[in-house]
Amino acid sequence: MIIKSPESPEEWTKYFDIRWQVLRAPWQQPRGSEKDEIEFHDTTFHAMAIYNNNEIIGVARLHLLENNEAQIRFMAIDKNFQGKGTGKILIDYLEKIAKINNVNKILLQARENALVFYEKQNYRIKEKTFIMYNQIQHYLMEKHL
Repeated sequence: MIIKSPESPEEWTKYFDIRWQVLRAPWQQPRGSEKDEIEFHDTTFHAMAIYNNNEIIGVARLHLLENNEAQIRFMAIDKNFQGKGTGKILIDYLEKIAKINNVNKILLQARENALVFYEKQNYRIKEKTFIMYNQIQHYLMEKHL
């Protein structure tokens, strides 16, 4: 497995498609809802996991914030590869980028069904936050690096 940032137009298309398929399509959200206004800022870092046959199987994004903090967003693993270590590898990759950029705390909004995964990566629940699409409870989590 290779972890890298998307480079070609084809990689970017596949990168955003995984996000949409995993994080938006199951709730009938339109294409485009898997993106936001800071995708291509110089404080935003993208990561994708590529399987042996050049198949993108997971994606995640790190955005640098003020006060030496960062936020992980849009973590999505293809359903056929969930539970096989891909998410951990992506988190480790983004945490290395965070450390290079002098980040000492990472925040994220975790869906309720992902809490155990993030807790295994040493993220701790800070507070219960919002409900997305009237169905998906989120929790603010943090990890000190």
